Amino acid sequence: MNTQSSKKALDGGWGWVIVVACFMAQFLAYGSPQSVGVLYPEWLHAFQEGKGMTAWVGSLVSGVGLIASPVCSACVDNFGARPVTIFSGVMVAGGLMLSAFAPSVQFLIFSYGIVLGLGSGLVYAATLTITCQYFDKRRGLALGIVTTGTSAGGFLYATAQNELIVHFGLEGCLLIIGALSLNLMACAGFMRPLNMPGYYLKQKAALEHTEEQLFEKLPADNLQTTPGTVEKPMTIKDLLITIDAKDISTVEKNRSFMAGSAIVKMIKKNYRAYLKYINTTADFLHNRKFMALCISIFLFTLGAFPPVLFMEDVALSEGFIAEVSIIPLVSIGAIMSGVGKLVLGILADVKWMDSVFLYAFTLLVTGTALLLIPVSTSYTGLQVLSAVMGFFSGNWSLTSYITTSIVGLDNLTQAHGILMFFGGFGIMIGPPVVGWFFDWTQSYDLAFYFSGGSVLLGGVTLFLCALPCWDKKKAGIDRPIIEYTSNCDKIASVA
Repeated sequence: MNTQSSKKALDGGWGWVIVVACFMAQFLAYGSPQSVGVLYPEWLHAFQEGKGMTAWVGSLVSGVGLIASPVCSACVDNFGARPVTIFSGVMVAGGLMLSAFAPSVQFLIFSYGIVLGLGSGLVYAATLTITCQYFDKRRGLALGIVTTGTSAGGFLYATAQNELIVHFGLEGCLLIIGALSLNLMACAGFMRPLNMPGYYLKQKAALEHTEEQLFEKLPADNLQTTPGTVEKPMTIKDLLITIDAKDISTVEKNRSFMAGSAIVKMIKKNYRAYLKYINTTADFLHNRKFMALCISIFLFTLGAFPPVLFMEDVALSEGFIAEVSIIPLVSIGAIMSGVGKLVLGILADVKWMDSVFLYAFTLLVTGTALLLIPVSTSYTGLQVLSAVMGFFSGNWSLTSYITTSIVGLDNLTQAHGILMFFGGFGIMIGPPVVGWFFDWTQSYDLAFYFSGGSVLLGGVTLFLCALPCWDKKKAGIDRPIIEYTSNCDKIASVA
């Protein structure tokens, strides 16, 4: 976000159109990835691979997009939310349609995991960035509504994909879902930019600089008009045409020198930009709260994402086939996640509510629910635990809110990209680790104890690092110590 082109957030008006468009964009992009647990048993049956290897497909589709968040955020900063969303529509649809013709799990890892994952990551970065630009006082509510799109998509797509597989097979299901995702381009049409993206600002500055040079360097007699003609303002094209042959030959002679100097300038400019980016990233990581948030979101995604992929298989492994209801466990978790995003987003806007402690509380409850999965003895128990974990996994609506409160709105895009990198890394390795635990022990018990312990550790870490006593200690250290001399004539202040 360029601070020079920033405008005041509207907190309404066209902002609500942006919210609806972003909601639908996340609905279309994340519907299938959020309900990948429905496709997971089908892929196990179709390719006869181990659960650890097949789990890479579901982990990469969510992890790759988050790991690439710094790149996705840079794309949104430079080109704007609308072009990025249009391009992501092509990637999401292409990834789903390619997956319909996958001959192996390895091909699925590329088509569904990487291509679809990157497309979804671009949508996520674009929708959150433009929503934060349009809202200030109601940012928590707006982000809660937007991120509910992923939950609504997961709820409806889980049931829809089950029915489509029954009627059209796995290939037909993926083709139909891929065709629906092309509507991302229609959603992008409503994303009117509030702030001009960096790429267009650079182009505008270059054009203005070119105009100044032409007006300064062109000979005066080239701009004279013949008697009897009406004077009119000359365009850039007209000015370029008036350059005579002598000027053109001079340009030709100096072209190689100019090209070389331009390359050197570009390298120096990009070097300074990259150096500034690295220094800013280092500053973020030196922030205690931000670093604690990065660690906690890594541990949260490491442990809390596997249930999205494995809950259906857990029910089958425990022999609860006769009790399975029409609504899958994935759908229950997804719809409760949507409710949680709305409720937690509204709570974040409450003045006396500390969003960091609220996020830490959601991790503690989620970790406890994960530890209870191995001791559950009925399908009803799994449904209740899925609902609890789904509700508190709605804390995704708090990440942008907390990041903005820690680093400020101007640094949101870069800081959020770093945060999502940690989250994506956890999502990417979590499901394969759980799958390998099952392949090793032929039971999910040890795997879910590991998952629950990781999430609990993340919640405790964030809670301890966010305690106000740390700020009091720092204030005590920074306070100057006043020493009085024996004759009271001089006072020495030592920082």
